[in-house]
Amino acid sequence: MREFAYERAADVRHALIAAGGGARYLGGGTNLVDLMKAGVEAPTSLVDIRRLPLVGVAEAPDGGLVVGATTTNSDLAAHPEVRRRYPALSQAVLAGASGQLRNMATVGGNLLQRTRCAYFAAQACNKRVPGTGCPAIAGEHHNHAILGWTPSCVATHPSDMAVAMLAFDAVVRYETLDGPGEIPLAEFYPPVGDTPHRETALPPGALITAVALPGSAMSPRSRYRKVRERASYAFATVSVAAALDPDDGSVRIALGGVASRPWRARTAEALLSDAPLTPDAFRAAADAELVAAEPLPGNRYKVRLAGNLIETVLKELLP
Repeated sequence: MREFAYERAADVRHALIAAGGGARYLGGGTNLVDLMKAGVEAPTSLVDIRRLPLVGVAEAPDGGLVVGATTTNSDLAAHPEVRRRYPALSQAVLAGASGQLRNMATVGGNLLQRTRCAYFAAQACNKRVPGTGCPAIAGEHHNHAILGWTPSCVATHPSDMAVAMLAFDAVVRYETLDGPGEIPLAEFYPPVGDTPHRETALPPGALITAVALPGSAMSPRSRYRKVRERASYAFATVSVAAALDPDDGSVRIALGGVASRPWRARTAEALLSDAPLTPDAFRAAADAELVAAEPLPGNRYKVRLAGNLIETVLKELLP
């Protein structure tokens, strides 16, 4: 057992001051505490933020919603306005983890959860100890990335919630000692490159305070589909969040389980913006998006699976 200090933050500034020098913020602890038990994480101090006034779902001036960072996943999924305006988000959250974990896990923590690659949890790798290599590439990688990976890391991002939020152009809000800031979720997770240990674009010591979901006419017509190896409590093999506006033909698509970060299918979206919304067009758009896929020998099946899932979800959204 490694010793660590514990401090409960009285307000946001208190949390920011306390978080220096090897400390970590503690929300639900559903990922961080597991990694501490496994020896992957070893913070010198935990700063408990659960009692900060960062909870709840509020209306935004643009017709969207603002979700507090300490809102639990269960409360987010059950909120009537989330279910009405952003059904794919509610579906994505309910597809993740288990009911017990969703009751504890927070929105901010969900965005910050680390990879669940088995090698990362069990031995040194580039994400855990930079410069030690990626054992998954030559080893077991059947559920690893097919898009955007590099020889430095082939792990996939674990969040279901983040995939749906990416499809809705969510914006992450945060606080630092120098003041507030925000990052579009599309820029929140940097490309894996040769620095897989750098998992977000947050400034050092920043505290996520909320996630803003912009208002959109297409958001209510949305769906999240997840393929996994068992019926519950499993990470996505491939997942798709999609939204469609049949009036103007606009489409948004995000993929999970295929890259080191939630993957926005920009190529497919662009093709569909100038095409009739038909099953043939959906298939062509999916194939065009996946031209860039570079599967490893053990996960080639994911390319076809991802294409079929994109087509299926979009067809389900047609009037």
